[in-house]
Amino acid sequence: MKRRPWALGAVVAVVFLFLYAPIAWLAIASFNSSRSLSRISGFSLQWYEELADDSRVFGSLRLSLQLALSSAVIATVIGTLAAFGLRRAFPGRGLWTVLLSLPLVVPEVVMGVAMLGFFVKLAGVPLGFGALLFAHVAFSLSFVVVVVRSRVSGMDARMEEAAADLGASPFVVFRTVTLPLVAPAVVAGAAFAFLLSFDDVVISSYLTGVGSTTLPVFVYAQASKRGISPEIVALSTLMVTATALLLIIGVVVASWRARRAGSTAKLAG
Repeated sequence: MKRRPWALGAVVAVVFLFLYAPIAWLAIASFNSSRSLSRISGFSLQWYEELADDSRVFGSLRLSLQLALSSAVIATVIGTLAAFGLRRAFPGRGLWTVLLSLPLVVPEVVMGVAMLGFFVKLAGVPLGFGALLFAHVAFSLSFVVVVVRSRVSGMDARMEEAAADLGASPFVVFRTVTLPLVAPAVVAGAAFAFLLSFDDVVISSYLTGVGSTTLPVFVYAQASKRGISPEIVALSTLMVTATALLLIIGVVVASWRARRAGSTAKLAG
């Protein structure tokens, strides 16, 4: 590779082309004046206008956002507390760790059937938002625990002990020392939980009721019935654009925080 730097560049270009060429073509096809996805006839905003007039899309989007935000908040709170609980050694900690990590490897089809049987058939939760919320919290909780626990396990307990020795109460220690240290992991876990809930199709399809269709399930159902229509292509383009914007904002904020921390360290030095 040192003798042939162009080879590495070519490999990188092929990988990025493989990853992003379908998405780029999707975005281009969304502005096509015809319904064809294989031939561009001209530029048009027709499909975005028809998408804006479809109340079902906005209803599904509203439900998906409400569900993702609610499940992310609940899963983040419970998962963070669980991560702190697993920080201490106690009998059976290894078993609890395995049980909390199990949903990470269980197939989504199995999870969907299990949650349908437990929450709906056994617990009596009706199909709809309630069943979806229970299920989304259940399968996203493990991701929050794993992310936050990786940060908690690497914390230096002597910093908290030093704050306590200086007279700080347990609440003050948690607010001024512990929470700032684990905040990036908590935010990352919440982002994981939100995205997992918002993008889920398989588990949500088992628990969707009348008037409670999430946006991914709606897109999948429309594509299954009518094929890949231009409206679905336009909607997919908007979803990809929103995700990219959130990613860019996250990178900018992380870079700003890193520069600010570096400037503070220089001033302190």
